[in-house]
Amino acid sequence: MSSSPVLTVVMPTFNRRERLDQVLRSLAAQDLDEPFEVVVVSDGSTDGTNEYLRSSDPPLDIVGVVQDNQGPAGARNTGVERASADLVVFVDDDVVADSGLLRAHLDAHERHGPDAVVIGPMLDPDDHDMSPWIAWEQTMLAKQYEAMLRGDYDATARQFYTGNSSLRTRHLRDAGGFDPTFRRAEDIELAYRLSEKGLTFHFEPDAVGLHYAERPYESWRNTAYVYGRNDIVFARAPGREWLYGFVADVYWRHHPSIRLIVDRSVASPRWRTSLTRVFERLLRLERLQRTDRAARYLLSGVYAIEYHN
Repeated sequence: MSSSPVLTVVMPTFNRRERLDQVLRSLAAQDLDEPFEVVVVSDGSTDGTNEYLRSSDPPLDIVGVVQDNQGPAGARNTGVERASADLVVFVDDDVVADSGLLRAHLDAHERHGPDAVVIGPMLDPDDHDMSPWIAWEQTMLAKQYEAMLRGDYDATARQFYTGNSSLRTRHLRDAGGFDPTFRRAEDIELAYRLSEKGLTFHFEPDAVGLHYAERPYESWRNTAYVYGRNDIVFARAPGREWLYGFVADVYWRHHPSIRLIVDRSVASPRWRTSLTRVFERLLRLERLQRTDRAARYLLSGVYAIEYHN
């Protein structure tokens, strides 16, 4: 058996020292006989992560890289530069890999060929107490996974979430890597370029990662705004005018009452501020946080206001 790695796991990390150790332990326990390498890029961490990477504490051999903070795009680009395998698997530092994750990615590429981009699911862990907004986000992800499993639609660039995905190293390098000017949706922006080069996207349900997502509410809300802004930025690129239709479709898929809220918020900054405050005050009520349906509705309203503004 060749000693060359069959794949390189690229993992950016920022101030998640304890969770990083858990993720690396899951990679050390993979059901994979072939050799693989793990490149961990500490992107300006200040919590002891850098010292951990330089120590003997990691549960498997890793290539540890320490750099000043450049954002997730810059960190992944650094990881890809250091990759020595023909296949890169992106795993985030809050995604604990099922024992068959890497094998599932390898097998999927054997089935789909060299121009495939493979996307694995990031599912809810049983032992993770999620905030309401993270639970909302995970529910939205689960709906996409269920739709692809039913055959409602095939995977596209819109599902290219780099918490759990893979593609040939040469495609990443030929495309110029991630654009570091984008701090959010940098994976989707790259995916559009990959799609335009003829790559195809495939959902692999057996490549399971457990997503221990943690994010402050303000960060979650700002992400909605940035995703909406970036969708318009992406649509202005030559050949991507169809994205305006995608944004319109997002609007029409909202509940009619959410559409009314969006209309009001877009028409008036005062309405936007007032509506957001009302929704957030209701979310702070403990009884609503325990009512999944009510919380999902309120969070959908906040997300829609931010995304469409």
